Amino acid sequence: MKQVGIILGFVIIVAMFMIANKSYYPPLPIDHLSAKDALEKLKSSDERIVEIATDNDYTWYITKSQSEVDENIKQMISSNGWEFKEKEGSGLFFEKEGERLIATTQMWTKKYVLVQLQNTFKEL
Repeated sequence: MKQVGIILGFVIIVAMFMIANKSYYPPLPIDHLSAKDALEKLKSSDERIVEIATDNDYTWYITKSQSEVDENIKQMISSNGWEFKEKEGSGLFFEKEGERLIATTQMWTKKYVLVQLQNTFKEL
C-alpha cells in the first residue's frame, strides 16, 4: 500500500510539472524558445499575430487557430506594402518592388498556428 502512495505521489508531481511548463505541447521548430514562452507572448499581446522569434533568415509568429488565420496574415503583411498574389498549400505568396515573400503556416497544435516569414518582410 505504501508503494502505491509513493507511485501516485510521483505521478502527481510529474503531472504538475508538465502543466506548469506546458510540456504537453509539441516542441517548437525554433531553438531556445519554449512552448510556455511562446504562449505567454501571445496571451500578453492585444495583437492577433505575435512575433515570437527571429534568426538569421526567418521571423516566426504565433496566432490562435481561427477560420480567418490567412486573412490576418494577409492584413499584417499588406500593412507593410506587400501585395498578396496567391496561396498554394500552406504558403501565402506576396510581392513588393520585384521581390517575392513567402509566408508559411504550420499547425502547431489544434489551437495554435505558427507562421514563418523571410526576414525581408520588414527590410523592403
